[in-house]
Amino acid sequence: MFIKHITLISILTLSVFACKEDKKPIKQTDISFKKEGELSIFKLVDSTSLKIDIEIADTDFDIQTGLMYRDSMKKNQGMLFVFDDETERYFYMKNTKIALDLVYINGAKKIVSFQKNAKPFDETSLPSNEPAKYVLEVNAGLTDEWSLTVGDSISYSE
Repeated sequence: MFIKHITLISILTLSVFACKEDKKPIKQTDISFKKEGELSIFKLVDSTSLKIDIEIADTDFDIQTGLMYRDSMKKNQGMLFVFDDETERYFYMKNTKIALDLVYINGAKKIVSFQKNAKPFDETSLPSNEPAKYVLEVNAGLTDEWSLTVGDSISYSE
C-alpha cells in the first residue's frame, strides 16, 4: 500500500511539472490607433487652433478600456471620451502604459480642467473637479506645449 501511494504521488508530481513546462507565454495583441475623427482645439487667448486625429470612446467597452494596453501614441493623436451626461468625471491609469494629460470638457465644448502628467499604471483618482461631458486624453506634456487653458474650446467630426 505504501509503495502504491508513493507511485501515485510521483505520477501526480510529474504531471504537475509537465504541465508547468508546457505553458507558453501569452503574447498580448498589439492595439494600434484607429483614426475615427478629427478634433480641433480653439485657443481663447490668441484665436489660433490646432488639429489632432482622434479615436472616439463612446460605448461602455471603449470608455472602460480607453488607452489601456497601448505602448505609445503619436503627438498628433488622442482619444476623445464622449458621455451621454455632464457630471464630474473620475479617471485613473489602470493598465495604461503611457503617461497622459487629461483634458476635461463641458457640454458647451469648453475646457473646464486638466489632469497633467498622469502616471502609467497609477490607480489614483483623477477628478475633473467640474462637470464634464467629454474627456480628451493626449500624451503627457502636450497641454503645456500647446499652451491650453481653461476656456479654450473644441469641435470634432467623425
